[in-house]
Amino acid sequence: MDQFSITTPDDWHLHVRDGDALADVLPFTARQFNRAIIMPNLTPPVTTTEQALAYRQRIVEALGPDTRFQPLMTLYLTDNTPPDEIILAKSSGHIHGVKLYPAGATTNSESGVTNITHCHDTLAVMEREGMPLLIHGEVTHDHIDIFDREAVFIEEILNPLIECFPTLKVVFEHITTKDAADFVHAAPDHVAATITAHHLLLNRNDLLVGGVRPHNFCLPVLKRETHRLALMDAATSGSAKFFLGTDSAPHSRSSKEQACGCAGCFTAPLAIELYAQAFDSVGKLHQLEGFASHFGPDFYGLPRNTGTLHLQRRPWHVPPSYAYLDEEIIPFLAGTQLDWSVVSE
Repeated sequence: MDQFSITTPDDWHLHVRDGDALADVLPFTARQFNRAIIMPNLTPPVTTTEQALAYRQRIVEALGPDTRFQPLMTLYLTDNTPPDEIILAKSSGHIHGVKLYPAGATTNSESGVTNITHCHDTLAVMEREGMPLLIHGEVTHDHIDIFDREAVFIEEILNPLIECFPTLKVVFEHITTKDAADFVHAAPDHVAATITAHHLLLNRNDLLVGGVRPHNFCLPVLKRETHRLALMDAATSGSAKFFLGTDSAPHSRSSKEQACGCAGCFTAPLAIELYAQAFDSVGKLHQLEGFASHFGPDFYGLPRNTGTLHLQRRPWHVPPSYAYLDEEIIPFLAGTQLDWSVVSE
């Protein structure tokens, strides 16, 4: 197969920052995707419906009046998020999830949840209202190895959470382990997961062998090859429990290439091409449309898109950098060749 088409896809996990950065990064996503779940971990975080709607307006204005792209907003869960805020968010029609960051787990997560029991009243309202909980699934205990934090989160936090709130819609975001894939496969239908392209294509050797590669550093961190293979099996299985979420995260070159470089891979400029590369590598291109275009909106209770995206086997080289604010940003796999390209009719 050298050319194929899929229903216009959506991105169910995206970071676009704020202010002047919006104009630099949003067009990459809007070129490929019709909708995206927008992460709320700004500084300060987006914790109220009022803040989320204002952020949405800034996104819309940055793209201009002619764009078809729809930002799907989220709230940032804290220990003190009031249950009434969930009702307000649901009634807005523009807020489609609430994000759980364990405090200290990743970028701008300092205001996150310190103990899930503090949120039980709010989670009960989310369960009643059908508001999905979007989870960064890692514990942050100092004594837990960073490569084990997702598996421990499942045991200590996620299993009890599912038992306590048996109908709460949950998205286990950017899963990185066989443990997570197995958990989602076995969970009820209202539990799903997103998978990034970088976790499908790379393992921890790509981060550490031959020197630390800061532009491959993300959280949750890349895992061993056995986990990558399990993620590939899940993504290409045809199961509606797994769908596309890039977790594309823009950071300037200087913020990545320093003594304490920040986490995140900037995949937005080549997102769907990366997924095509991954699915093609195991002969499963025919499963890409469900993963990229169907299963996400089905889970969120939204209509599938009606447009079409065309891809062609046409090699190209990822640019070494893009302009970003007053400096540059290094895209994922900068300078390397990809086999698939998005094409116009």
